[in-house]
Amino acid sequence: MRNTFFKRMAIIAGVGVAMVACTDDTQTFENNFELQNSNPLDAEVVTFNQGSYEIEGSYIVVFNRKVTGDVGAKFGKDYPAAKNAVLELAAEVLGSHQMKGEIINHVYSKTLTGVSASLTAEQASELTTDARVAYVEKDQMFTLAPPPGKGPGGGGGGGGADPQDVPWGISRVNGGVTYTGSGVAWIIDSGIDAGHEDLNVDVSRGFNAFTKGKDSDLSKDGNGHGTHVAGTVAAINNSIGVIGVAAGATVIPVKVLDSRGSGSYSGVIAGIDHVAVNGSSGDVANMSLGGGYSKAVNDAVIAASAKVKFALAAGNESTDAATKSPASANGNNIFTISAMSQGDNWASFSNFGNPPVDYCEPGVAIKSTWKGGGYNTISGTSMASPHACGLLLLGIIANDGTVLNDPDGNADPIGVN
Repeated sequence: MRNTFFKRMAIIAGVGVAMVACTDDTQTFENNFELQNSNPLDAEVVTFNQGSYEIEGSYIVVFNRKVTGDVGAKFGKDYPAAKNAVLELAAEVLGSHQMKGEIINHVYSKTLTGVSASLTAEQASELTTDARVAYVEKDQMFTLAPPPGKGPGGGGGGGGADPQDVPWGISRVNGGVTYTGSGVAWIIDSGIDAGHEDLNVDVSRGFNAFTKGKDSDLSKDGNGHGTHVAGTVAAINNSIGVIGVAAGATVIPVKVLDSRGSGSYSGVIAGIDHVAVNGSSGDVANMSLGGGYSKAVNDAVIAASAKVKFALAAGNESTDAATKSPASANGNNIFTISAMSQGDNWASFSNFGNPPVDYCEPGVAIKSTWKGGGYNTISGTSMASPHACGLLLLGIIANDGTVLNDPDGNADPIGVN
């Protein structure tokens, strides 16, 4: 039935498909519950440009800590034990509704107390009547934020032998400063090319939502997007390629998007949870992805921001960023970023609105690192957000004027070092 639904959607939409991998590693628990540490689908799904859509039969269940307590908190830094405690709670709650045998795909113990699970609409509705459940939300698919195509100035491969360029965006925000701090940048995206000679990548601290197939190698970025983001944040000042805002800072891959640029909200929350557990004060996370509004995604970002600062892409639909997630998440350590072109001119594709937008940054014709050791020039709020991420690593963001022709009539400040 699920395959039939997606095939029908593919015919209607007339667009490409993406595969979401499932894990080989399953472990059986009491009450016939299975934990699968992966994204929830093993079927063809339609990829819509710059958008999101619901995943049939997949839900995010968030428990009410006022009723259940924070069952994972007592385990401190023992993340597996904390997740197991949440899993036991989920088994108890779902089991009390005779929902034995459902598949639990992800478990969240830090930012949320909850799980993602395969449920029918009727089962999901029934769970909302349980006092132990705060809310149930349909899972969705994220797609990449940048609009299709390359920005002016070309792009493509290019090896590390090229003389080093200082991209216009780096100059505009007063970046290119060699980073000497202890913080790191968590790149929640499609992965990072760990072998790229222009990047300092720490794979050992990373996270991968995909444990099967070509996307299971955390040292690779099958799409290129995450590597591009990482380069804008922190490409090394080394006489080749490009230079980042906080040059030479360590970047950590949190792979939640596959090689085609798609990933489930449930998998993205798992990545945020990983950052919240393993991040430190002084670290920054970048999320250059987005889709429709999600309370669960926003709640996870807000909770994680107590530990790590977040830079979020506003999105590229030329609409109100308050209708998108994670762009609409708000908090003291959360910065939503719109995009501009050279001359401080508003980028026509950028989402807008204050709140949630905090700063506008360069996002048109941005050159940065790419998969396979190369370089590429592309556009989007995905390219604007990592400028802010690098600035946050360097310290407090300063204002240098406002963007021209902001469509909401309240011009966003331009953030600089």
